[in-house]
Amino acid sequence: MRQIIVAPHPDDEVLGVGGTILRRKAEGAKVAWLIVTAISVDYGWDSEKVKQRTEEIKRVTDLFGFDEVFTLNFPPAQLDQVSMSDLVAAISGVFKLFEPEEVFVPHPSDVHTDHRIVFDAVTGCTKWFRYPFVKRILAYETLSETDFGLGPHQGFRPNVFINIEPFLNDKLRAMGIYASEQGLFPFPRSHEAIHALASLRGAASGFKAAEAFELLRERS
Repeated sequence: MRQIIVAPHPDDEVLGVGGTILRRKAEGAKVAWLIVTAISVDYGWDSEKVKQRTEEIKRVTDLFGFDEVFTLNFPPAQLDQVSMSDLVAAISGVFKLFEPEEVFVPHPSDVHTDHRIVFDAVTGCTKWFRYPFVKRILAYETLSETDFGLGPHQGFRPNVFINIEPFLNDKLRAMGIYASEQGLFPFPRSHEAIHALASLRGAASGFKAAEAFELLRERS
């Protein structure tokens, strides 16, 4: 199995797919991390913050044991100013290089514009006759984004649940690397909230802890 996690920003991969990444790696899968945006001094970020984020990405990479990490370096929170054709071309290039069978994408109802744009761009990279290696596409949920959408007909509808009980502590440890992205409960990306969501998804599927996904397409 070759799996790719498409993350608009670093930390989305942990929040939505962290336990599943660890499980897939334990099962022997090849797992790639595609980071669509990156902070940089050129985009107005402080050099110390850029250095910190680079170190965080390295630590997360080491913890998960990613086989490949791809960074597209588009400006964060500004994807609405990027040509969709440029974004699709960049993601397409990564897909054709890595040839993932299983693709994880942010949910289209997420509040963050970057998430919705990335979903649309990935959609353009999943046609079977151009990307025949893609077999399964799932949308993940991102605390502070998926759960804050207001569209009454676009909500997250989980229909795939993956048991992550043995990997929950390491998922929480991975999120702890992004200290600046967390806050005290009831902040949605707090340790307690992440644990609570895993318990809730587990209760819905007969596990002590689970991650939930919406299956968008599967061909076998």
